[in-house]
Amino acid sequence: MSIEKQLFTCKREGLLIRGAQYLPAGFQEGKTYPAVIISHGFTGTYADVVDFCRDFAQMGYAAFCFSFCGGSRCDADENVKSEGETTDMTILTEVADLLVVKEYVQKLPYIDNKNLVLLGFSQGGFVSGLAAAKCGNEISKLIMVFPALCIPDHARRGCLGGADYDAKNVPEKIDCGKIVLGKVFHDTVVGMDPYLELSAYKGPVLILQGLEDKVVDYSYAIRAQANYVKGQCHLQLIRQMGHGFDIELQKSIVASMRQFLTEREEILTIRVVITRCESKETGEVKKNDVYFNGYCDNGYFRGAIVPEGCDKQEYLEGEQPKLRAEYTLLGNDCNGENCTIHIVNQWDRDEWRPMITTKSPALAWLNDADLTAVLEFGKGELTVRVFAPLENR
Repeated sequence: MSIEKQLFTCKREGLLIRGAQYLPAGFQEGKTYPAVIISHGFTGTYADVVDFCRDFAQMGYAAFCFSFCGGSRCDADENVKSEGETTDMTILTEVADLLVVKEYVQKLPYIDNKNLVLLGFSQGGFVSGLAAAKCGNEISKLIMVFPALCIPDHARRGCLGGADYDAKNVPEKIDCGKIVLGKVFHDTVVGMDPYLELSAYKGPVLILQGLEDKVVDYSYAIRAQANYVKGQCHLQLIRQMGHGFDIELQKSIVASMRQFLTEREEILTIRVVITRCESKETGEVKKNDVYFNGYCDNGYFRGAIVPEGCDKQEYLEGEQPKLRAEYTLLGNDCNGENCTIHIVNQWDRDEWRPMITTKSPALAWLNDADLTAVLEFGKGELTVRVFAPLENR
């Protein structure tokens, strides 16, 4: 059985909103499913985020994506664009679009309305955060990927959407190249405090933000996390990620979203720097020994890998690769006591399953914890994020 795609439409003030929904494999009438509504970024269409819909459908979600009214670039496919003029589109009209889609989704008989997630990218991330703030406990969780909380500042500087204009004498039309905005877009956001607006949402929040983002500086995400109630928002700063991602990084992002949605907490964040690699082939089997150093620096543990870790990789065509990384961290636990943490991290079917051994009394619970890990790959380095169920604490 495969994931089922269906197109849908709904209307906001007479404007047609076009979208698509992806239903899990084995979808059954009479059952209810958790749902996620995914919002695209500035000048995009729902076609930009369908891969994420498929990923969520594989997790068992009913996944919905749509195009904002007047929010797509001029040369976008007319079959996926929603109605509306770009010069009439604002952040608030996009919030209104999302709320209409939310109401459409909530009325479907197979949707679990107690498990409705909003996910947005860039401007769509900002819009998702604003919509969640209006919906209260109707939204179970909120995920924002490089949310464009910089938009009000860009309006104040006269550089919305990459345009260059006098913020004290705003033209009626703002030419951003791929799209022409109206003065109303500027007027809507120029006095906005995005952090005050977002803080009305009281549910769990995940922000994924690249440290090399040239469009949205990561300082906006740091301030957003601080603006929520302590412990409400998890901020994941991603090395070597700009305002977008490649296929491998997309897999890591989806894996991190899965950890968040299954209520797992990031407990260790380990930066790994590859030092050398030894390869050999025995018959049809190719083996790599990848050696590395690195460090961990977070609330549970701070220390370094000693002396070197080794990732043993074994590949045989037609079979699942065997991947096993082993290393020891030396440093201080959350109580400031000296300790070591020994980690064996193995690939098990479709996820990393680390096992930890430590004599630290403060971290003894790690010895028996149900742990998972997400790897974020970069050039010559990677970040290993280890997760545990929230109830372990």
